[in-house]
Amino acid sequence: MLARHFHSKADAVVVLSRKPQAAPWRTVIWDGQTPGEWIDELAGSDVCINLAGRSVNCRYTHRNRREIHDSRVHSTLLLNRAIESMERPPLLWINASTATIYRHALDRAMDEANGELGGDEPGAPDTWNFSISVAKEWEGAFFSASTPRTRKIAARSALTLSPDRGGVFDVLFGLVRHGLGGTQGPGTQYVSWIHETDFVRAIDFLIAREDFAGPVNLASPNPLPNAEFMRVLRDAAGVRFGLPATRWMLEMGALALQTETELILKSRRVVPGRLLSAGFEFVFPEWRRAAQDLVERWRYHERDQ
Repeated sequence: MLARHFHSKADAVVVLSRKPQAAPWRTVIWDGQTPGEWIDELAGSDVCINLAGRSVNCRYTHRNRREIHDSRVHSTLLLNRAIESMERPPLLWINASTATIYRHALDRAMDEANGELGGDEPGAPDTWNFSISVAKEWEGAFFSASTPRTRKIAARSALTLSPDRGGVFDVLFGLVRHGLGGTQGPGTQYVSWIHETDFVRAIDFLIAREDFAGPVNLASPNPLPNAEFMRVLRDAAGVRFGLPATRWMLEMGALALQTETELILKSRRVVPGRLLSAGFEFVFPEWRRAAQDLVERWRYHERDQ
């Protein structure tokens, strides 16, 4: 998404990847663990954006937990060492983080100034606490080294929704299209989301605003309960009915699909306090318009296949 965006602006884009694929931009191999020729690509660059991290769409086995943790924390520590040693380091380093770092929140919205980080809340499943622990260590690794010539931003992203195949929206829209897009679990848990258009615009905004550093929430200003979120998506798709899924049904489905229910059942009521205070204007602040746009674009791409 970001490589596509910057390439379309005629920026020079270099992607560091464990598995290089054919693309319009340059791709350089790195393993996220050891120094290499990739370090030369960072020298004198304007922006380093680190999105490295094993997918959390899996069961949280001991092995998968280790890979989720290490792929995030170790790659971030490696970049810190590399950037510290450079004579001409990147002017800005944006490191991925996650809105999951905040506690399960039904009562109020969580912004950067007043949001409460999660961890060991009463009744919270072990999987939720694991994700929060990784998020805290991830940001701790990011801010662990002083890089006075490189501005640092931790992007605490909500669900980033695009019509791309295999993404979060593709999965949710698939449920709706097959009559399974009803309320999930209690339905009161909040969904924090951001349209891909606003995600890349927010990244551009953060690059331009040299006064920004530290954690920044990348989320729509209007999270909404799961029941309403799914109803609006059904309306946008023209689907009148969606079979609801109780918690035990979700647990059984997650086991069959080898994933976890955290993304569905944890309430993420995250808002972009710093972006709004700085005057950032969202193209898609409300879910109804965003859902309509995503459905239309998904169907357009489907017709082109």
